[in-house]
Amino acid sequence: MRHTPGGGRRVVRGMFARPMPNDEIAVMVESFTNQLAAAVERSVARRVQTVVAQAIGVSVKRGPGRPPKNGGALIAAVAPAVVRPRKKPPLQLCPVPGCKNAAAPVFGMVCAQHKGVPKAKIKQYREQRRNAKDKAARKAA
Repeated sequence: MRHTPGGGRRVVRGMFARPMPNDEIAVMVESFTNQLAAAVERSVARRVQTVVAQAIGVSVKRGPGRPPKNGGALIAAVAPAVVRPRKKPPLQLCPVPGCKNAAAPVFGMVCAQHKGVPKAKIKQYREQRRNAKDKAARKAA
């Protein structure tokens, strides 16, 4: 942009120069600021609506695509979630009768001492244990 002797500004585009009065610039700046303010207002309203909806437990409808990265941080700051530690599953024992060793997936869910026992025999032991458990449950009820 260059200043002209009359006080106006002109934009030089190639060989053609057009004087741009201050009023036209002011209108453009005002239009831009109005658009920017409206965009910020929509964004803030959407964020507030999402946080309030999640705080009261309503599922938030969202469009396709990946959610914004800062969405989780905003929600975490407003309503911290109660995280319980994962309960460890019970120890699985070897299915061979009388054996109290822990079973391991490496050996096909039997202990190291019984890893050579045929699978058909292991299946039979499991069935016997299941039947005994069912019988005890029926007796208790």
